[in-house]
Order: sequence, then C-alpha cells, then structure tokens
Amino acid sequence: MQALRDRYRCPPEFIDFRLGGQLSQDAGYFQFGPDATCYGRTCTDLHWAQATFPLVDALPAVSADGTAITLPFDPDEMIDNLRLERFPEAQWSQREKGMKSIYYRLRPFTNRLLRKSVQKMRAANGKNRQFPKWPVDTTVEDILERLMLLCLRAHRVDRIPFIWFWPDGARACLTMTHDVETPAGRDFCAQLLDIDDSFGIKASYQVVPDGRYAVPPDFLGKLRARGCEVCIQDLNHDGRLFDDHNEFLRRAALINRYAWEFGAHGFRSAVLYRNPEWFQALDFCFDMSIPNVAHLDPQRGGCCTVMPYFIGKLLEIPLTTIQDYSLFHVLGDLSLGLWRSQVETILAKHGMASFIVHPDYIAEPKTQTVYKRLLALLSQLRRQNAIWTALPCEIDQWWRARSRMSIVEDNGSWRIVGEGAERAVLAFATEVDGRLICTPANAPQIEPLFCQSA
Repeated sequence: MQALRDRYRCPPEFIDFRLGGQLSQDAGYFQFGPDATCYGRTCTDLHWAQATFPLVDALPAVSADGTAITLPFDPDEMIDNLRLERFPEAQWSQREKGMKSIYYRLRPFTNRLLRKSVQKMRAANGKNRQFPKWPVDTTVEDILERLMLLCLRAHRVDRIPFIWFWPDGARACLTMTHDVETPAGRDFCAQLLDIDDSFGIKASYQVVPDGRYAVPPDFLGKLRARGCEVCIQDLNHDGRLFDDHNEFLRRAALINRYAWEFGAHGFRSAVLYRNPEWFQALDFCFDMSIPNVAHLDPQRGGCCTVMPYFIGKLLEIPLTTIQDYSLFHVLGDLSLGLWRSQVETILAKHGMASFIVHPDYIAEPKTQTVYKRLLALLSQLRRQNAIWTALPCEIDQWWRARSRMSIVEDNGSWRIVGEGAERAVLAFATEVDGRLICTPANAPQIEPLFCQSA
C-alpha cells in the first residue's frame, strides 16, 4: 500500500490490507465503486479485456477481518498502471506509429491550416473516449479515498490523522508554465513576464536547447532575475525523442548536458510525447510531460491523477489542464469555461492545477485577452481559497520533503516530525455521509471556489 501511504503520510498502523488470492495472469478493466475505472489483474476474474461499460465492480468483493482488509486486486499495481499509462488506450498501435512517422516527414511541407485540420479531426474522435475521463480524470484520487474510507470503517475510528497535501495548510496548488517553441515566442517572453507580474504570477519557462532558436545566457538570466524558473523542453522539438530507445539514450545524454549548462532541474518533452519507462536516463529532479487526460493530444492516455507522484528518483508533475493551443486552435474556444471547469474539479480534490501557456500563441490580441482573464480568475481564487502558487521546483522540493515526514503520537496527540515539518500541517480524514472528507487542523474559513462575480 505504498500509494496510499505516499498520498496521506498517515501512521502506518491504520493501513492493513491483504491480497485475497492469486492474481490472474492477464490484466483488464473493472471498477472500484461507481466512479473509478481501474486496469490491472484481479483475484476473481472481475476484469474485462476492454473498457466496455458497464464494468464489473470489485468493491462488493472487499471483506474485512477485524482491522485487516482483504482486496481482490493489488492497489499499488493498479495505481501504477494508471499513473505510468500501462493500459491499452495509452499504447501506440502499429498504424498510429506509422502515421506519426509519415506526419513528421511531411510536416515541413505543410502549412499551419492543414496541420490544424488534422489535429481537429483527431481531437473530435478523442473526446468521445470514456476512459480516461474528459476533461479531468481523478481516478487515482477516487481509489485512494475509497481505500482510506475502508481503513476508517475497519478501525472504527472517527478520524485518521495525516500530513496535509500542501505547505502551510494551502487548500490546493497552482503552477504556471510557458513552453517556448519559436524565436517569436522567445522574443515575446519579455512582455509575458510583465503580464504575469501584473497578476502576481511567477512561471517556469521551458526552452528548446538545440537548433530551434538561440538561447543566450542573458535571456536565461533575465528570466531568473524576475523570479522565474528555467527548464529544458526536449532536445530539438522534432517529435522523435521516444521513437527509438538507443536514439533516445543518445539524445538524453545531450539533454542532460544542456540541463547542467542551463542550471535546469526540470524537463518536459515536445508535444508531450513520453515513455515513463525510459525517464530514468534523464538527469533531472522532475518531469512535466504526462497529461492528466490526453484525448486532444497526438499521444493518447493520461495519468488519471491531479497530484505529483514519483517515478523512481524523478518526481512527475503532471499537466492537469488543457493547453492553450488545444483550447484556442483545436477546439476553437476563446472562453474560460473549460479551464474554469477543470480548475473547479482539481480544487475539489485539493489537487494541483498546472498550466501550459505558450508565448508563441498568446501574442495575438484575442488570445492574450483570454490569458489575462485566466490570470485574473486564478488570482481571485488564490486570494479567496488559500491556494499555494508555486514554481515546479518548489513543488518538487515540498513533495520530496513531505515524503520523508511522518506522524508520531505524543501524549495522546499527534505531531509531524522530519525536516521541513515547520511548514507541514496536521490534517484529519473523516467520513461524512459516506464520503471521505479531508480537513487541515485549525483550517481557516475559506470562500466558495467560484463566487458569482468570477
């Protein structure tokens, strides 16, 4: 139950799960409660080969003997399958691999209008997929909340203490990132810095280190002097980073060299192409390449979580909202409706709302106006709801520190110990009307997520 321990950092005596038998040889889809689609092996052949709804619910097969809970599946394996995209919808078919290869060969000879038409057709098909859930998938959170409910009931306690998710009792987390894809985008960064600063937002800038445009030291210095972060975006942004493992290793060595040269601790791949199984060759503290749900992206899938998580030594900071390019140019939507809906879902789970906004696509007056409206909304939410606005490197530092903290009992009460514990807040998980409610101790009064004037 490492996944449950990592999420809540609660005393270990509250967690006692057993496997209810031999796991099946093959994996498949099933449900764990009405709202959580799972993929993995089960003990009782509850799973189906395809995500054809309705699925069999594994929850009735759960049993308890005292405080020990018996499950018909391995929760860690199941959650890894989601967060590492080890399910069929996230895998490239041979046909898709061939089409991708042809696309990138022909791309230099196409114009933006043709490329946009192709992307719209693919996106139209992707939005109809039932798994992962569009536009935000919180399956990992749903599973872990249900498991914590089982712990509460098995131990017959009113509440279980845990370490709150964010520092200083913040309700949720917000991080803004800017992927710089062209010389024009690089040149617009000076103006973008002023726009972000006018709303009190500091961002991470992902630069392409090789071949697309010059990245002079004074450009990076200006970003850092304004309190922003510099990360690496791919190697040359040609869309081929993960096509071949040997070629990936060659490129990874060059990327690592640029990381050292630029003083960058974070990475994101171009077009969010990814293979989490290869990430360990990247010499970074954190990665930002895996989307929560990828129905509109060239590579399908999604990690189904709105929280950071570790992939070996690397912290994954997933993208949990739609990219500006997909919103503006694929969906043709210049409103805040989708962003607003996604943020509301994420905050309800006390999650992390992470954004990609490209300086290349918001230089135009129309899209720039939408971006400023987004920043105004986020600033309002931050003020009203105690949201932690952080750079990716700060999220990485906090999540690593929290992973080393623990809760100990001291004279009948609980306290948090470990380096960085002065920013940690004790919280409690309780059951209210059959739902898990998580609340920081001495939580301040907060405004509703969205007031009428937003």
